[in-house]
Amino acid sequence: MTTLSKEETNEIMHQMTAGFDTGGRKITVPPPIFIQMESEIVSYEKNKSLTVSFPVREDQTNPMGMMQGGVIAAAFDNAFGPLSYLVAKKPTTTIDMNIQYIRGVATNQKVFVKAQIEAKGFSTIHMTAEMKTEKGKLLATATTNLLILKIPSAGKESEGA
Repeated sequence: MTTLSKEETNEIMHQMTAGFDTGGRKITVPPPIFIQMESEIVSYEKNKSLTVSFPVREDQTNPMGMMQGGVIAAAFDNAFGPLSYLVAKKPTTTIDMNIQYIRGVATNQKVFVKAQIEAKGFSTIHMTAEMKTEKGKLLATATTNLLILKIPSAGKESEGA
């Protein structure tokens, strides 16, 4: 797997925020959780897939010393979110996310989440993803549906919003 350069990653981050400054909304890209998890965009196939890597750290573990399920969910969300922004060209929000935990995720390794677009409609996006080890061993899978948000242009925002 070829890792993107810093310039290529910065360009993807720029693409995610282009045009999001309307309607008085503040969009933070990358979001704090993306940074906290030391997420790194590894590859991007325009309008199709995005792969993000994550180091599995001791502070992310459950009592058995494996990556905690909620952190696994956050890793999936940190791949689904950027891909949805890149495809929708607008902010999105998760409607649902379903995760299938296949095996424990040990610490002191890097895992990769590859999110893929399965369908995009006018107002929703359906995606699937897999979490794998560096050697390609499947750890978990997920599906999600996201709502594409309508951002009012400046001056057209409804009162009380």
